[in-house]
Amino acid sequence: MRVIQWATGGVGKAAIETLLLHPDLELVGCWVHSADKHGRDVGELVGLDPIGVLATSSKEEVLAMEADCVLYAPLVPDRDDVAALLRSGKNVVTPVGWFYPSERDGAPLAAACEEGGTTLHGTGINPGGITELHPLMFSALSSAVRFVRGEEFSDIRTYDAPDVVRHIMMFGGLPEEAMGGPMLGLLTGGFRQSVRMCLDALGFSKDAELRTSQEVAVATAPIDSPIGTIEPGHVAAQRFVWEAVVRDRVVVRVAVNWLMGEEHLDPPWSFGPEGERFEVEVQGDPPAHVTIRGWQPESVAAGLVRNPGVVATAVHCVNSIPYVVAAPPGIRTYLDLPLVAGRAHPDLA
Repeated sequence: MRVIQWATGGVGKAAIETLLLHPDLELVGCWVHSADKHGRDVGELVGLDPIGVLATSSKEEVLAMEADCVLYAPLVPDRDDVAALLRSGKNVVTPVGWFYPSERDGAPLAAACEEGGTTLHGTGINPGGITELHPLMFSALSSAVRFVRGEEFSDIRTYDAPDVVRHIMMFGGLPEEAMGGPMLGLLTGGFRQSVRMCLDALGFSKDAELRTSQEVAVATAPIDSPIGTIEPGHVAAQRFVWEAVVRDRVVVRVAVNWLMGEEHLDPPWSFGPEGERFEVEVQGDPPAHVTIRGWQPESVAAGLVRNPGVVATAVHCVNSIPYVVAAPPGIRTYLDLPLVAGRAHPDLA
């Protein structure tokens, strides 16, 4: 299957590395945002040997290419770009949205799928995996489910996107800047879809109330970070929570906890004795509490070179491609696709 990679940020770079190892996929094109990358070999752009595929900054060139799928991974999604790709006859897999869109939000892209005979699938790990796929998967082992949760606990210093961390997430700014900043709104679109998928798949009440909250912790002493020193009184940790409530009882909880380390915080948040991790919880008969490790790097320095969480996001997208290409046209979620699996290492195939 012929694949085009859209954007070469952290997810895009990891996706290209994964595509080159997948026995059923061939990288045939790559869209890049900056003009100085136009015409350069994609392998060289991501730190590999040349692979004979040249990047382009022309959307028209991408639309004209023959390909089965586009892995769409820009920093900020553009619905018009996705619609154009779908209408051009290319399936789209993406980690930046459309995990479980409402009928209203998904209608324009569903129409583009129908016109192009194509499929759109939103995936990843957070949202797009740990916050809906994994709670639902483990819920299959419980009866009379009362509550499910997917939650991340990560050191945000390992995320190699300093402009995003400082100017969009608002780390290092004043608390009122973070609380009034764009991050909660940007995250809510995806994470509320995770909550709604869990509600619908598990059969919780259609009248569930959705709640969203944000908290911050500030530095009590200077904290060194990749975005510069976090001064006392400035934001050094944030928690975002999305919950669904049925008759005053929380039934679904999705949360992220992002800290600039565990020292010098007020309130004195920490990762606790279990450290950085992802957690999945199901309260039912019997219950389940799952801790996932390996998606956080061993150190801040290692994360800035290669962050396993970013890699996992990209890999989940790549491994979904054969299933999406085979799916009927339309917007297809985890509830519509069969089990997605990885592939063996080439040396062991």
